[in-house]
Amino acid sequence: MLERRPIFPNVIEMNFQAGQLLGCNVYLVFDRDEWLLIDIGYEETVDEIIELIRQMDFPLAKCKLLIATHADVDHIQGLARAKQILRAPVAAHPVAAQTLAKGDKLRTMAEIEAQGIRLEMPPVEVEVLLNEGDLVTVGDLKLEVWVTPGHTDNQLSFRMGNLLFSSDNIYRDGCVGAIDAHHGSNLEDFIKSLKRIRDSDVQWLLPSHGPIFRKDNALIDQTIARLEKYKHMADFGTCAVDWPLIDEWEREIAEGISPADSAASA
Repeated sequence: MLERRPIFPNVIEMNFQAGQLLGCNVYLVFDRDEWLLIDIGYEETVDEIIELIRQMDFPLAKCKLLIATHADVDHIQGLARAKQILRAPVAAHPVAAQTLAKGDKLRTMAEIEAQGIRLEMPPVEVEVLLNEGDLVTVGDLKLEVWVTPGHTDNQLSFRMGNLLFSSDNIYRDGCVGAIDAHHGSNLEDFIKSLKRIRDSDVQWLLPSHGPIFRKDNALIDQTIARLEKYKHMADFGTCAVDWPLIDEWEREIAEGISPADSAASA
């Protein structure tokens, strides 16, 4: 039997357990023999993860749920394989469920032609739809579902006591999940989700990438301030709400202000 290395009581993170980076963070939450997984990662590591679970003496038949925090390929490509092996139901936000059922390569970022990214995205049916305020139980433990859009339009987080499985909302360095219109990023929603996390009394954030860390409101505030700027920058394309420079240009055209005049007044 492989020794279990929980990061908190009843929580094992599979990269940490393996002692090597396998992909996105995969959380195993358990109470007695019953257990569930939050995310699974790429298909190529599914067998290794399940073998680790078996070696830790978790009965494979006692997997209650395979949860997708959101429908990005690096989190969910292996769901169909894991479901086939474990015969456990898949749970996700209703919008993610539609994407997963289709195996939609564009929405999941499995295919980005301009960058030569072409990954398989096996379709998988979602049996359990998760919405705001739902409770997921495993043994006597309860995980409260938070809908936290921004990175995607289908992102979920899960509160368990003073822990928050916080998905791609924020990482220990203050970075956030990729902002891209193809999978439904929304800066206004992102900021609301971060404020919700900041204003909550959770103490630890368990993100979908990188190390677990204690919630730091100053760090979250810095990230919110950065995203507030992103809302008004051309860098973020259709995810931005406006581009003030174009308003300035329109005014300069209307008023006949030449480039030399605008440079002199700068």
